Amino acid sequence: MPWRPSPGLYGTWISEIMLQQTQVATVIPFFERFMARFPTVGHLATADEQEVLRFWEGLGYYRRARQLHAAARILAADHAGQFPSSIEQVRKLPGVGRYTAGAILSIALDQRHAILESNTVRLLSRLIALREDVTSSGAQRHLWALAGILLPRKNVGDFNQAMMELGSTVCTVRQPACDRCPLAALCATNAQQLQDRIPLAKRKTRYVPVREAAVVIRCGGRVLLRQYGPGERWTGLWDFPRFELSATRGAAIARELAAKVVDATGITIAMPRQFATFKHGVTRHRITLFCFETTCARAAGATRYPTTWVAPDDLPTYPMNVTGRKISQSIPNAACG
Repeated sequence: MPWRPSPGLYGTWISEIMLQQTQVATVIPFFERFMARFPTVGHLATADEQEVLRFWEGLGYYRRARQLHAAARILAADHAGQFPSSIEQVRKLPGVGRYTAGAILSIALDQRHAILESNTVRLLSRLIALREDVTSSGAQRHLWALAGILLPRKNVGDFNQAMMELGSTVCTVRQPACDRCPLAALCATNAQQLQDRIPLAKRKTRYVPVREAAVVIRCGGRVLLRQYGPGERWTGLWDFPRFELSATRGAAIARELAAKVVDATGITIAMPRQFATFKHGVTRHRITLFCFETTCARAAGATRYPTTWVAPDDLPTYPMNVTGRKISQSIPNAACG
């Protein structure tokens, strides 16, 4: 892990934000690229948000990148560009909660702070055979208290990371390797053979199917992009105009898209042609995305969001969500209208 050898406060902070809800193997190349471009708080604070989003592209949960950028600017303005060593000050930074603050300061400075995340929640729950919903307030208080009691007097960062790795590699969700666990003799769940019952299983998520369409609109050798605004799914990123679909057949879809494009962008389009289909998930939604291309017949009126015309060769410079990038790489090489 590239953030392990002498990471310092800044590197630990970046890695911990990236690791939120994201697997280590996924994070490694993003961390290396991000740190090469933004090696200090100052580099990150003075960067344009669009560039920060571009270097975060593909890692998902883009709010993390915007909060990271906002926090860097706070550090530059209020802390002379230095990451604070006080947990109270660290927790005031955007995007930093109790776990993240404790992880940063224990790993980088060996401060005595407990951590609690998915792997340690599972490990500690099994250690004491906790039969409660681990997300309940009572269980959370109990687990945080236990995590604090177990902390050693020194090498706290090593201990916290070891606990996380023990949870991720040995005390796994299914078929934990109890035969090679150093805590097996102390584990109440192992003694009672309740590994398949503790922690309590989460309620199954009910996924909602959604049909959407994205439209590549060509004009004069360029294509239209729109930018997501505050409160939208991918704030700050660029994308091709995208709409939820109610129609299910070709001609009806074409009419629906034409009406929605005019309403959103003021552009009248020619008959759209489908060229790709992608499936992806966003939270509890399972989205089928139908991709169309067309040309601009007439442009007039106001738009409901920021738009810009971009030469296809310049698309890589605009930060996009994963499916937006896939579309940009799949656009047919037809002559632009």
